[in-house]
Amino acid sequence: MQAKKNVTMEDNFAIQLFEGNKVRIVWDEEQEKYYFSVVDIVQVLTGSVDGRKYWNKLKQRLSAEGNESVTNCHQLKLVSPKDGKRYFTDVSTQPQLFRIIQSIP
Repeated sequence: MQAKKNVTMEDNFAIQLFEGNKVRIVWDEEQEKYYFSVVDIVQVLTGSVDGRKYWNKLKQRLSAEGNESVTNCHQLKLVSPKDGKRYFTDVSTQPQLFRIIQSIP
């Protein structure tokens, strides 16, 4: 009998295409939820050159307004499309992501 590999959320990493753009996604088997890279989604929806900067500004504004969507975001180590290294990235479940999307001007 072969030993079963201990799978982490980072092992369940995938890249999906959304309107021709790459979006990083992680599947959490324990909670049975997908986590989406907020930076990637923001970049796709806003057409921003740097989705990370746009998200940081939006996050500041939402935090100042007391919006809980930002505090509900988790951070997971995702592979960077720029250099292939893993960095902590804000991720969100689908319901949380919809609230963030509604906040984008």
